[in-house]
Amino acid sequence: MSKEYEVVIGLEVHVELNTKTKIFCGCSTEFGGAPNTHVCPVCAGMPGSLPVLNREVVNKAISVGLATNCDITRNAKFDRKNYFYPDNPQNYQISQLYYPICRNGHVDIETEDGTKKAVRIHEIHMEEDAGKLIHDPVTDDTYVDFNRSGVPLIEIVSEPDMRSADEVVAYLEKLRETIIYLGASDCKLNEGSMRADVNLSIREKGSEEFGTRTESKNLNSFRAIRRCIENEIGRQIDILEDGGQVVQETRRWDDEKGYSYPMRSKEDAQDYRYFPDPDLVPIVVSDEWIEEIRNAQPEFRDAKKARYKEEYDLPDYDIDQITGSKKMSEIFEGAVAEGADPKKASNWLMVETMRLMKETGIDAESLRFSPKNLAALIKLVDSKEINGGVAKEVFEKAVFSDDLDPVKYVADNNMSTKADSGQLLEVVKKAIEANPKAVEDVRNGKQKAIGAIVGFVMKEMKGKCDPGEVNKLIADELSK
Repeated sequence: MSKEYEVVIGLEVHVELNTKTKIFCGCSTEFGGAPNTHVCPVCAGMPGSLPVLNREVVNKAISVGLATNCDITRNAKFDRKNYFYPDNPQNYQISQLYYPICRNGHVDIETEDGTKKAVRIHEIHMEEDAGKLIHDPVTDDTYVDFNRSGVPLIEIVSEPDMRSADEVVAYLEKLRETIIYLGASDCKLNEGSMRADVNLSIREKGSEEFGTRTESKNLNSFRAIRRCIENEIGRQIDILEDGGQVVQETRRWDDEKGYSYPMRSKEDAQDYRYFPDPDLVPIVVSDEWIEEIRNAQPEFRDAKKARYKEEYDLPDYDIDQITGSKKMSEIFEGAVAEGADPKKASNWLMVETMRLMKETGIDAESLRFSPKNLAALIKLVDSKEINGGVAKEVFEKAVFSDDLDPVKYVADNNMSTKADSGQLLEVVKKAIEANPKAVEDVRNGKQKAIGAIVGFVMKEMKGKCDPGEVNKLIADELSK
């Protein structure tokens, strides 16, 4: 009879902070520059160069710590983590081991089945990123790009509190949502600005003793993380069931092939020979500094959801979708502040915006139209200056434009559907005359037949009229 097992999971989540410059120098952190163009003697590890701490990195690290219920370390320090690898130009990484900036926090999660729990955070520390190795499979050469070297990171280290892939994904989604709301990072897993290493072990159910853990790397999507966890659980159980022992090691997950392979034995802190960095002074964090950051914290999603329900009385599904993106919620609130009806603003975001995002593959944070212009578009429809079809056409242009003014665009392109009432009445009369069968059917109670008459009018007017007004005029004429 096989034993029952329990999985124990802790995460190390690396997040690139979106400061304009690197953590210890003035080089750009912009993603995608030509190789080795965002580099100086400091981030290239040249002898004699000295690091200078970027205060904005500390601000963002503290803001994440406050948002995740951490204690802020009043005297934080940097340490050198020594290891030798080609993408590490100094042969050490500046990090924090002994006095990290944040400790003892927690994140409240809820899984898809409604399970709620608090995942504890052991610490959040600041560090610099390494460079990037690029392997050429044709020449078998390896190149080093140091653009990423020195980009500021925070590493969020959880306690081993998660017991399933569902809990891991819920925790990561909550972290990502919180950090994006803070404006501390874009958390794009596909660009590496959020990366997760999964520490996983198996033990017999009911045991208090941890099993031997492995660390899985190369996880750049929630789907890959879920698949990797499920694979590693099965791999470790198979080893234990066969009477073997799990080896403590770092493994790389290949999502395309659906398996992991060992990279190296897992290092412990002593393997890195940490010692205090002699070139950086301690960071003294005052009460005033903490309060300044706390007072600048945004309204987070949970609070926003409760307020939307009370203030705007939107359906729960709409609220959940809109608040799921900081950018979407900003557009919604801005449009309402400009005078748009909340439900109408919500409908434009929930229907047309979501459709265009799906069709084009853009994410919510890439939306470019302004709340003011969305409100103006809604007003054009409300005033019957344009109909719904024209509004959708204008909106498609606005989504991909920084500042397309709907009012000006409609005027410049002669798109107004507010037809002259006399002209529209003449066309309605013409449509009735041209569709005697439809007229007879309508008078005999077949209301659907009116569609043929409406269609005739819309075609004659080239869509520049309000269907509601057309229907009213037809009904008036047929009642005579």
